Amino acid sequence: MTAALAAGVAPPRALLKQVMALAAPTTLLALLQVGAQLVETWLAARQGTAALAGWAVLLPFALLLQQMSAGAMGGGVVSAVARTLGAGKRDEASALVLHALIIAVGFGLVFALGLMLFARPMLTAVAGAEAADAAVVYAFWLFGLGAIPAWLSNTLASVLRGGGKHLVAARTLLLTALAFPVLAYGLAEPLGFGLAGVGAAQALVQCVAAGAMAWVVFRGGAGFVPSLRVRVSWGLFKRILAVGAIACTLAAVANLTTVLVTAQLKGYGVAAVAAYGIAARLEFLIVPLAFGVGSALTALVGRAVGAGDWATARRTAWVGGVVSLIVSGAVGLAVAMWPLQFALFFTDDLQVASIAARGLQFTGLAFGGFGLGMAMYFACMGAGRMVWPVVAGLSRITLAVGGGWWLANGLGLGLEGHFIGVALGIAAYGLITASSVRPGVWPGVR
Repeated sequence: MTAALAAGVAPPRALLKQVMALAAPTTLLALLQVGAQLVETWLAARQGTAALAGWAVLLPFALLLQQMSAGAMGGGVVSAVARTLGAGKRDEASALVLHALIIAVGFGLVFALGLMLFARPMLTAVAGAEAADAAVVYAFWLFGLGAIPAWLSNTLASVLRGGGKHLVAARTLLLTALAFPVLAYGLAEPLGFGLAGVGAAQALVQCVAAGAMAWVVFRGGAGFVPSLRVRVSWGLFKRILAVGAIACTLAAVANLTTVLVTAQLKGYGVAAVAAYGIAARLEFLIVPLAFGVGSALTALVGRAVGAGDWATARRTAWVGGVVSLIVSGAVGLAVAMWPLQFALFFTDDLQVASIAARGLQFTGLAFGGFGLGMAMYFACMGAGRMVWPVVAGLSRITLAVGGGWWLANGLGLGLEGHFIGVALGIAAYGLITASSVRPGVWPGVR
């Protein structure tokens, strides 16, 4: 009998099977969503350099909405539901749903009102008046109509994942992932709405997704029937927010990093801003790729921690982290080896493509570490251990913004300095987050 079995901990092969069983449907959905995001990038580029630059400025906020609702606060919901079910408290899991929906509506309103009010001045300040004119209506559609439905849809999907029903969540969202590219293209080009049509398509599919997800969850799709007739409790809010609020802050820091780097690149011209939009999109594509494994880790680690089994929680996290490292590392290596080919997929502007390629040859090499860190970040949410992910997030913004500025200006590396700073930032994020999954930080024995 192995030491692992003697200690009551499942061997890596058994844990890998559990991780992949939950990760497979979410990963398939994530790949389809990646495809939809690539189509969105391609459509934005077809609307002209000004539209692409405006879209690039709004990209961090669109990613922030998705990351907060699905991965950050969504991870808080998955963790809370999983830990509660792991402790055998089904009634509390049912009551958590109402609290999660209240949080979702509140955050959705912040995005909707904030981006509608400040989209034009922000676009003008970062990318110029021409880019603002090209992208402001896109922002109104994407955030004004789509923010609250997006939050509701992803929150309800997180309830399903917390109950271990990853396949049900993926199946429900599959149709919207397939419908978006077709609808976005139809509105943007044949009907002539341009970039605004892309935003309208995203808003419409999110409305449909929210309705479909609510129907599934309230019919007992998560393994229990939620109750809306419960007394609102700060204790239940805290159970979600203790993980979700910190994770949302980290998502904001990650996207603030992109905004600040974009602002630094403004001095190099609109082509540099547009190019970084392409490079940043490919960088952030690692997030949905890691999300498939990460969502499984949040649920499995949460269940183990809820039952007091920290040894299994740690081993599960590392099994999933290695899988994410291998997949994201392979993608990053391909991007670093053929950066121009990837850039030309999104734009036929050779100046924009060449600048994007200069960035991708550095950032692509860091994708593997980033994927490892993202998987461990989701595992940390399941464990409720968020201190080291905060340290990792602060290290990332320091290296990407401060380090990039010093490399570009202090050492005279120019654009390459900024891109190297971004690569160092995401690599440091991955290494620091992964290093936190150890007995001294994740305490306890079976």
